[in-house]
Amino acid sequence: MRHPLRVPPRRRLLTAGLAAPALIPFFARAQGGALPQGTVRVLVGFPPGGGTDVMGRAILEALRRRGNFRSVIIENRPGASGTVAGEALKHAPPDGTTILFAPSASTVQPVWTFRRLPFDPRTDFAALTLTGTLQTCLVLSAQTPARSIQDYVAWVKADPRRGNFGTTALGANPHFFGLVLGEIFGMPMEPVGYRGAAPLVADLTAGHIMAGTGGVSDFMTFHRDEKLRIVLTSGPRRASAAPDIPCLADLGHADRASIGFYGFFAPAATPRPLVEALGRELAAATMEADVRRTLSELGLEVETSTPEGFQTLVAGEIERWRPIIEKSGFKVD
Repeated sequence: MRHPLRVPPRRRLLTAGLAAPALIPFFARAQGGALPQGTVRVLVGFPPGGGTDVMGRAILEALRRRGNFRSVIIENRPGASGTVAGEALKHAPPDGTTILFAPSASTVQPVWTFRRLPFDPRTDFAALTLTGTLQTCLVLSAQTPARSIQDYVAWVKADPRRGNFGTTALGANPHFFGLVLGEIFGMPMEPVGYRGAAPLVADLTAGHIMAGTGGVSDFMTFHRDEKLRIVLTSGPRRASAAPDIPCLADLGHADRASIGFYGFFAPAATPRPLVEALGRELAAATMEADVRRTLSELGLEVETSTPEGFQTLVAGEIERWRPIIEKSGFKVD
């Protein structure tokens, strides 16, 4: 999946010897934008410890090191498949002091699945930069006997009551991936909504639920530690962070494959020069070598963009999902 107008990593303009606090405002202006000099809040729509939170904190740490913001903090606003944070962004002052880090699961599918979505990302948000693409996955509790997707299908078919699966976001990619698997393999799949990945991981680890769906980044660390088992991903090709795990295309279902994304947003009325400056700074932080390594290890295919390129991607994905969701008839009350 390729996106236009990639933003290459910028050279650092601050050396360790120049990063004194008194020089920060000067260098922020010198880098071509009016970056806010107050505390910047990065809203995350999921609890601490989940994949979205971990990736956001990795990028935030790079922002702090770069020294172009006086203070940057993450504010977790979990709830309603991540859309509570989106509503908070809509009503935030458009001065660059509040931005949102969110997946497509919170900004694309909810446009069509929520009866009363309190925002529209096309009109209420200003896209800043893409940070990468991500596959959804099916993950199993270590307490199931299944060690592969084929094992899991046979196990569920043997007792349809086993078809419950936890999902990190009702009405979004993880939810629909579970339903797609039910259609493909002819087995009952009943979603159980969770407030993000952290509580789902806790229940999977404890054996309270046997299967779950979410972004690869939500479960990759637990998969590597053999605490959970990822047995299938949603993409047209295997995830680079998990080349040993089959994808839908491997099973002959490339036509049902899907990939989500992560990125940053500001309120819609944010002045254009500030949008451009924020986008450049966030893209540069994302492309720092250690951040790229961390994000890649979590399963993100790291890729940045201009604000225009990201806005186009968001609008296009919303339209791509419209017929799929309308056909399903699914709505979140």
